Amino acid sequence: PDSKSVWTVEGGATTLTAATPVTLRWDNGAGLTFRRTFAVDEHYLFTVTQSIENTGASDVALFPYARVARHGTPKVANFFIQHEGPHGVLGSNNLISKKYTDLQNDQQVRFDNTTGWLGFSDKYWATAVLPRAETGINALFSWKNTGSYDDYQTSFVETTPVVVAAGATTTHESYLFAGAKEESVISAYQTEYDFDRLELLIDWGWLHFITKPMYYLLSFLYGILGNFGLAVLAVTVIVKALFFPLANRSYASMAAMRRVQPEMKAIQERLKDDRPAQQQAMMELYKKEKINPLSGCWPILIQIPVFFALYTVIFISLDMRHAPFFGWIQDLAAPDPTNIFTLFGLIPWDPTVLPVIGSFLHLGIWPVIMGLTMWVQMKLNPPPPDPTQAMIFNWMPVIFTFMLGTFPAGLVIYWAWNNTLSVTQQYFIMKRHGAEVNLLGNILDAFKRKPKEAEPTKS
Repeated sequence: PDSKSVWTVEGGATTLTAATPVTLRWDNGAGLTFRRTFAVDEHYLFTVTQSIENTGASDVALFPYARVARHGTPKVANFFIQHEGPHGVLGSNNLISKKYTDLQNDQQVRFDNTTGWLGFSDKYWATAVLPRAETGINALFSWKNTGSYDDYQTSFVETTPVVVAAGATTTHESYLFAGAKEESVISAYQTEYDFDRLELLIDWGWLHFITKPMYYLLSFLYGILGNFGLAVLAVTVIVKALFFPLANRSYASMAAMRRVQPEMKAIQERLKDDRPAQQQAMMELYKKEKINPLSGCWPILIQIPVFFALYTVIFISLDMRHAPFFGWIQDLAAPDPTNIFTLFGLIPWDPTVLPVIGSFLHLGIWPVIMGLTMWVQMKLNPPPPDPTQAMIFNWMPVIFTFMLGTFPAGLVIYWAWNNTLSVTQQYFIMKRHGAEVNLLGNILDAFKRKPKEAEPTKS
């Protein structure tokens, strides 16, 4: 059969459902009758059973094949978080991921004498053709321009033919998945059908060893709390508890830094015209007081992989899609829908369409809350002695606020809650180590105009 073959429905079922498979029939008029029975389950795994009846006088060898065709180039996020496009797991070739532009350049990419599966993956959905486990295949990724659209295909031909003896009927079975990338569903198919590493249909990213356990933890907490937003908050508490020993040492060092602030200022004043001597005196002070000036960075640095893993989970997980929190957050996988640049909807315009700066003009309530909590946390830390470093630290909350304005709301809520817990934790640890923590005074000082330094008098 080819694209011009006219198939007829055989049997009673004419509508394909999970309960009613549909069988199509085609007779080539030369002794071969082909039947294809399509069955589908509730998660859109299709089982395709092909039956060939040979009424001729000689044996016939046929090579089973399957393909997925995508007409036109879809819009993809084109972001390093997740792969979107042609991909598959092909035996010893492992995971093969191709961009649409890759296929346009290469036109054809072959992998002969292999095993596995291949197809197309979108952000939340995927389509893949899958032979039975351990079946030898020749796999092909291909592209051509038809004149009206780009045609992308992922296909395979089995390396061993199906031989239909004269007077006999032979059946062959393969599969097609065309559904949502739900972790539990994909894992169940991998176990039940022994599909090779079908779990890679979901791109867990470089930090998969953190990302996947993070997803399982969030799912577990969701089962208890009934809200993915609350699950994110609970995960934050667990992460803070796990890293408490490191944070305790870090904040203790910062408390020591705050205790020696008067001596540091005295050194800066005494040696303001001799920077090398000033740095040397600072290092001696740190050594004497057993202070590591970089220790305050560790709580932030150690959280970056966790932050990135959580971002990946929120970004790719179908569970987060349209998952509500409270109030105006009805989709944790989407940015905060409010915008201070429209006065939260009072001004009927979309500032994000402006050229160049438009992408920076979406700033919701939760990103602002996140920025404020980050700024308050900065005010707990002793100011860096270097003016350039101090300026960078002062601008960091502003930069992060605008940067996270277009991030998923679930991630921004996590960051704001994490900052709040950090402020509380840091305050009590530093107080316990004898540091004077005047958080309110530090905040008020930020709004005071600093006096200008007096110019030297001329003689």
